[in-house]
Amino acid sequence: MNLAKQHLDIGLFSTKRDEQLAFWQQAVGLPYDHVGKLGGGMQQHRHHMNGSILKMNHSRNPLPAAPPSGIVGLQIAKEGLGHRQALSDPDGNKVTLVPKGTDGVQGIAILLKVNDPAEHDRFWTEAMQFERIDEGRYRCGDSLVVVAERGKVERSPQWRGPGYRYMTVQVWDCLAEYAGILARGGTSGGEPRVLGDTVRFAFVCDPDGNHIEISQRASLTGGKL
Repeated sequence: MNLAKQHLDIGLFSTKRDEQLAFWQQAVGLPYDHVGKLGGGMQQHRHHMNGSILKMNHSRNPLPAAPPSGIVGLQIAKEGLGHRQALSDPDGNKVTLVPKGTDGVQGIAILLKVNDPAEHDRFWTEAMQFERIDEGRYRCGDSLVVVAERGKVERSPQWRGPGYRYMTVQVWDCLAEYAGILARGGTSGGEPRVLGDTVRFAFVCDPDGNHIEISQRASLTGGKL
């Protein structure tokens, strides 16, 4: 996979705008970037996170009552931290600050609960072409995807719902990478679309139906979409 950025991003949805912004900026300490309008009463509040972006998508309308995604936690490396700090955001999403380098976490680690670790191993190493660095641990740039536990994950027809919902891979060519992932055994979660002159994006799904955004962002690629 030809990455345009060496960091994964992660997105969550919430109806608690003020509480979430206070948590991520004050309790976690993430610098605020900007807000973008997604339409349908949805705004995306973007925060910097060791080169990654935390996307806090605020909905002014009730979110669909979707089952939880398989994304069960987020680890964020922090320079100068002496020990792990386990936190939960206003909706109960788990985030842990860890000393930089702990368990190989240099930037962020996205933690998954999975139905079948073997299926995930094939998906992350073959379809997504991430590097397996240990059993159940996969690297994309300086970010990690970690199979943290095995358990029942219910697929949801809705990718928008409460809590952590998706991760984003920034690439040079969305169309080529999307087609390549499907050819290597991945499944589509949404065909390529263009949002203004900002981004071309598509979605693929992991074996449990978690969405991965394949994003070609003009500000990173410096070219036309």
